[in-house]
Amino acid sequence: MTAADSYWQQFLRATGRTDEKCAGDVQFSTDGFADDARLALILAGKKTAAFSPFATFAADNEPLPAAGELYLLFDRAGTPRCVIEIESVAVVPFDAVTWDMARQEGEATDLNDWHGSFSEFLQEESESVGFPFTPDTRLVFQTFRVIYV
Repeated sequence: MTAADSYWQQFLRATGRTDEKCAGDVQFSTDGFADDARLALILAGKKTAAFSPFATFAADNEPLPAAGELYLLFDRAGTPRCVIEIESVAVVPFDAVTWDMARQEGEATDLNDWHGSFSEFLQEESESVGFPFTPDTRLVFQTFRVIYV
């Protein structure tokens, strides 16, 4: 049994769930400490949302996440750290993101800060995935909550 399987079984027992399925996992990469910092924000309840380019789902032929789905989060070392539940999913244009939405991501000090840092991310992602980055680039906005640590 893998560490992930063991953690999932522990989660099921601790929460009294019997037939819940894991919709997927989120593995924070080994690119640096920023990824551990994101996980720390999630575990502290300060990061309760995430944005992803809609085009990456289309490029990977993946369905969008759905409310109620459960995901297992791993740290950079590949250790399971928590289970999150998706609360809501919406597709919004980049230029329609509000400060309330960006604030839930827990990484920016204001909307201008978020626009700047997320624009940089989208520029890099657009080159990698092959979609044009424009002010109306569609983003998948997911809110979630930690349900097990």
